[in-house]
Amino acid sequence: MPRQFPKITLSEVDEETRLLAEKVYASALKEEDTKDALSMFTVPEDCPIGLHQAKERELLKELAEQHSEESAKRKKSFKMIRSQSASLQVLQIPVTAEWARSVVTPFLSPSSTCSSLPENCPEYQRVTISGDYCAGITVEDYEQAAKTLMKALFIREKYSRLAYHRFPRTVAQFLLHCIRVYVSHTGLPTDVCPCPREGEDPYSIENIPDNLSYELQTKDGIVYVYENAEALSQNRPRSLPYPDLETFAIDLSHVLAMIVDGPTKTYCHRRLNFLGSKFYLHEMLNEMAELKELKGVPHRDFYNVRKVDTHIHAAACMSQKHLLNFIQTTYKTEADRVVLEKGGRKLTLREVFEHLNMDPYDLTVDSLDVHAGRQTFHRFDKFNSKYNPVGASELREIYLKTDNLIDGEYFARIIKEVSHDLEESKYQHAEPRLSIYGRSADEWDSLSKWFIQHKVHSTNMQWIIQVPRIYDIFKSKKLITNFAKMLENIFLPLFEATVNPQKHKELHVFLKYVTGFDSVDDESKHSDHMFSYKSPKPEQWTADENPPYSYYLFHMYANIMVLNNLRKERGLSTFQFRPHCGEAGSITHLVSAFLTADNIAHGLNLKKSPVLQYLYYLAQVPIAMSPLSNNSLFLEYSKNPLREFLHKGLCLKSAPEALMEEYAIAAQLWKLSTCDVCEIARNSVLQSGLSHQEKKHFIGANYLKDGPEGNDIRRTNVAQIRMAYRHETLCNELSFLVDAVKTEAAIGTQPE
Repeated sequence: MPRQFPKITLSEVDEETRLLAEKVYASALKEEDTKDALSMFTVPEDCPIGLHQAKERELLKELAEQHSEESAKRKKSFKMIRSQSASLQVLQIPVTAEWARSVVTPFLSPSSTCSSLPENCPEYQRVTISGDYCAGITVEDYEQAAKTLMKALFIREKYSRLAYHRFPRTVAQFLLHCIRVYVSHTGLPTDVCPCPREGEDPYSIENIPDNLSYELQTKDGIVYVYENAEALSQNRPRSLPYPDLETFAIDLSHVLAMIVDGPTKTYCHRRLNFLGSKFYLHEMLNEMAELKELKGVPHRDFYNVRKVDTHIHAAACMSQKHLLNFIQTTYKTEADRVVLEKGGRKLTLREVFEHLNMDPYDLTVDSLDVHAGRQTFHRFDKFNSKYNPVGASELREIYLKTDNLIDGEYFARIIKEVSHDLEESKYQHAEPRLSIYGRSADEWDSLSKWFIQHKVHSTNMQWIIQVPRIYDIFKSKKLITNFAKMLENIFLPLFEATVNPQKHKELHVFLKYVTGFDSVDDESKHSDHMFSYKSPKPEQWTADENPPYSYYLFHMYANIMVLNNLRKERGLSTFQFRPHCGEAGSITHLVSAFLTADNIAHGLNLKKSPVLQYLYYLAQVPIAMSPLSNNSLFLEYSKNPLREFLHKGLCLKSAPEALMEEYAIAAQLWKLSTCDVCEIARNSVLQSGLSHQEKKHFIGANYLKDGPEGNDIRRTNVAQIRMAYRHETLCNELSFLVDAVKTEAAIGTQPE
């Protein structure tokens, strides 16, 4: 049955929810970087309920609840579901098949959908809190928080399913158990073209699918697909899920309203604190047991487990010394080669350096000046200028571009040298980002030609396409007339290559090795436009002002969704949406990404919102963090929340400037254990665009399963105890939400 995008009308939305969402956006626009704006989302660290007056109100509310007959009925229902003793326990339970079948509490709800613990579940000391769960929080607040959190998970599941993005099996099972609706996710990976076998030509243009008679048309910034010219004339698009702006804005408003809801903030803050404390106890009790497991694994240690740099820009994938050596080598051997056209005159490499008044042999790493430092902190403009060696845009054009006078040859050679080093190391992989700007429809053909002409493919590299959010620059230079034209230049060539691959053979081949899309630029840039269902359509966006972040994300996601469904029909690879998000700017960016992104890069601002942080944990949204990059731009290394997020159980991957350097610094500064860094490395493989076959080989044949069943310690060097702890803790948190929602439903159906 064809997939359809379920539409919502404005009349179905609670007016209070809409107004609250608009208030959140208005606050973010008005005081994006001030403490006052953040206070809507944060909870003071020293007081989880809020200020002293708020604590008093909460206490009065709880006292009133004790005398409420309705509340007593609800508490009794909770106790029936979660009958537990009234003390903090540290349990060491030998897990047997019989025990797993008969006893699920205390660390799994008896009503949870999480299956019985597997027979091979390791023995370790489990930490659990038992007793009256509602102590310290009113039943009504608990139910309200659970209901809103579950709704947010359902919204993310819908957007993930329609775009063929990943959604955790365990979470999908809980959603299915909670409300009998269609939840089909099995955690299957995005369809990725398998790595060519040894001896197979990765650039082969044989066996390319036949062309179709489909017609394409861009409408409201989204590419529509029609069976033929007649269907186009009658406006009968093919049955694919075409998202609409109004439905997305409404779904977004629900989550926006949720992150400023008092009871939900309190509940999430308490649970996050508990998760951090629980991991501290787990580590204290089981660290030696985890280490013992790892010592028993032959051959494996951190250095020979697979790890993927999922957040690296192709123009910065080499070291400073590597780039310096390459510049000096090319000058020594090819000084008289014509490499640049400037002012109608063609220049040799020697003439370029003479024009710049410099001798390549006098260059040093310091004078090359391509490393971000203190001078780039909170200066994204200076950070971007570091891509210009010695501050000269001419050298960037020659050495770091794919479309120049020498057809990007030097850039290709540098990347091939980097990929050779990765192949020699065997255990390191990378996903470099190449840029498509949207200023011209020819960019894709130029990039794919560069890829094939210079044979850039590597078994240790997959490719991500980054789209800079610079519509305002192109509009000011009169390169495009409206935002829809930029979207058309980015996505229409991909649809054409999917529908008629015989006409676009080079692009068809290149897309086999592209695994996703990224949205990049300075997130701290302010936008005066408040995104909503009233926002103008892309064809109507003719102003010089740049659209807001959420507007970009929706239209990129919408086109990727339709494209993935079309490519799935044709048996072709599909793409992930993996935007830079939460590095700076408004907290609303993270809300937009929660709906649309398969995974994100950075996520620093999750620290500012307990509700969003808890949602990202529950949905296990992959986050590629870059402490070294952040240290140069937005956040000092010591203040980076990576360690805190890791302990709470968010799905993290350290995405570095230099892969081993980032891991080594993080391990030393935060005293991460071997199990910690191997867990991060395993997550990097899971988050990456590697094919299903490669992931099976690198981290285990059962990697799609959750918990210890999905972990092959012989390949990942991650302790089974750690995997069991993560899985059981997530099931426990989800079961609290399911129990609250089910109890509320049960109370509502009881006779008066």
